[in-house]
Amino acid sequence: VQLVESGGGLVQPGGSLRLSCAASGFIFSNAAMSWARQAPGKGREWVSDIYSDGRTYYGDSVKGRFTISRDNARNTVYLQMNSLKLEDTAVYFCATMGGDYWGQGTQVTVSS
Repeated sequence: VQLVESGGGLVQPGGSLRLSCAASGFIFSNAAMSWARQAPGKGREWVSDIYSDGRTYYGDSVKGRFTISRDNARNTVYLQMNSLKLEDTAVYFCATMGGDYWGQGTQVTVSS
Protein backbone atom coordinates (compact mmCIF):
# COMPACT_ATOMS: atom_id res chain seq x y z
CA VAL A 1 0.00 0.00 0.00
CA GLN A 2 1.26 3.44 -0.90
CA LEU A 3 -0.29 6.84 -0.29
CA VAL A 4 1.42 9.90 -1.75
CA GLU A 5 0.18 13.39 -0.90
CA SER A 6 0.89 16.48 -2.96
CA GLY A 7 -0.34 20.02 -3.40
CA GLY A 8 0.84 21.66 -0.21
CA GLY A 9 2.55 25.01 -0.13
CA LEU A 10 2.53 28.55 1.17
CA VAL A 11 -0.70 30.53 0.89
CA GLN A 12 -2.01 33.77 2.33
CA PRO A 13 -4.93 33.85 4.73
CA GLY A 14 -8.18 33.60 2.81
CA GLY A 15 -6.52 31.69 0.01
CA SER A 16 -7.12 28.19 -1.33
CA LEU A 17 -5.19 25.01 -1.95
CA ARG A 18 -6.12 21.59 -3.25
CA LEU A 19 -4.34 18.58 -1.84
CA SER A 20 -4.18 15.26 -3.66
CA CYS A 21 -3.45 11.78 -2.39
CA ALA A 22 -2.59 9.12 -4.93
CA ALA A 23 -3.25 5.62 -3.68
CA SER A 24 -1.96 2.25 -4.83
CA GLY A 25 -1.69 -1.30 -3.62
CA PHE A 26 -5.30 -1.86 -2.64
CA ILE A 27 -8.80 -1.64 -4.12
CA PHE A 28 -9.24 2.09 -3.76
CA SER A 29 -12.89 2.20 -4.81
CA ASN A 30 -13.83 0.01 -1.85
CA ALA A 31 -11.86 2.00 0.69
CA ALA A 32 -12.93 4.75 3.02
CA MET A 33 -10.28 7.44 3.15
CA SER A 34 -9.35 10.15 5.61
CA TRP A 35 -7.42 13.37 5.84
CA ALA A 36 -5.76 14.40 9.08
CA ARG A 37 -3.31 17.13 10.01
CA GLN A 38 -0.66 17.86 12.58
CA ALA A 39 0.27 21.40 13.52
CA PRO A 40 3.64 22.23 15.07
CA GLY A 41 3.76 21.11 18.69
CA LYS A 42 0.31 19.55 18.57
CA GLY A 43 -1.18 16.12 18.16
CA ARG A 44 -2.67 14.75 14.99
CA GLU A 45 -6.16 16.11 14.28
CA TRP A 46 -8.79 14.40 12.15
CA VAL A 47 -10.00 16.61 9.28
CA SER A 48 -12.33 14.68 7.01
CA ASP A 49 -13.55 11.28 5.85
CA ILE A 50 -15.01 10.03 2.61
CA TYR A 51 -16.61 6.65 2.30
CA SER A 52 -16.76 4.44 -0.76
CA ASP A 53 -20.37 5.47 -1.31
CA GLY A 54 -19.42 9.14 -1.31
CA ARG A 55 -20.59 10.09 2.16
CA THR A 56 -18.42 12.78 3.67
CA TYR A 57 -17.72 14.01 7.18
CA TYR A 58 -15.76 16.97 8.47
CA GLY A 59 -14.22 18.19 11.67
CA ASP A 60 -15.83 21.27 13.17
CA SER A 61 -12.75 23.39 12.55
CA VAL A 62 -12.92 22.90 8.76
CA LYS A 63 -16.63 22.40 8.13
CA GLY A 64 -17.90 24.76 5.45
CA ARG A 65 -14.39 25.59 4.23
CA PHE A 66 -12.90 22.25 3.18
CA THR A 67 -14.31 19.71 0.72
CA ILE A 68 -13.17 16.13 0.40
CA SER A 69 -13.74 14.22 -2.84
CA ARG A 70 -12.48 11.16 -4.64
CA ASP A 71 -11.82 10.01 -8.18
CA ASN A 72 -11.92 6.23 -8.25
CA ALA A 73 -10.71 6.13 -11.86
CA ARG A 74 -7.53 7.88 -10.73
CA ASN A 75 -7.26 6.20 -7.32
CA THR A 76 -7.02 9.67 -5.83
CA VAL A 77 -8.62 11.48 -2.93
CA TYR A 78 -8.63 15.28 -2.80
CA LEU A 79 -9.00 17.94 -0.16
CA GLN A 80 -10.11 21.34 -1.45
CA MET A 81 -9.26 23.93 1.18
CA ASN A 82 -10.82 27.39 0.92
CA SER A 83 -10.82 30.43 3.19
CA LEU A 84 -7.62 29.23 4.77
CA LYS A 85 -6.70 30.54 8.20
CA LEU A 86 -3.40 30.85 10.02
CA GLU A 87 -4.46 27.98 12.26
CA ASP A 88 -4.76 25.66 9.27
CA THR A 89 -0.96 25.56 9.08
CA ALA A 90 0.02 21.91 9.49
CA VAL A 91 1.34 18.84 7.81
CA TYR A 92 -1.60 17.17 6.09
CA PHE A 93 -1.78 13.40 5.81
CA CYS A 94 -4.08 11.07 3.98
CA ALA A 95 -4.81 7.64 5.36
CA THR A 96 -7.00 4.67 4.91
CA MET A 97 -9.83 5.00 7.41
CA GLY A 98 -8.87 3.36 10.65
CA GLY A 99 -5.30 4.46 10.19
CA ASP A 100 -3.79 1.26 8.89
CA TYR A 101 -1.83 3.13 6.23
CA TRP A 102 -0.59 6.72 6.09
CA GLY A 103 1.11 8.89 3.54
CA GLN A 104 4.24 10.90 4.23
CA GLY A 105 2.35 14.18 4.51
CA THR A 106 2.43 17.50 2.71
CA GLN A 107 3.13 20.84 4.39
CA VAL A 108 0.52 23.58 4.26
CA THR A 109 1.62 26.97 5.56
CA VAL A 110 -0.85 29.84 5.84
CA SER A 111 0.97 33.11 6.37
CA SER A 112 0.81 36.73 5.34
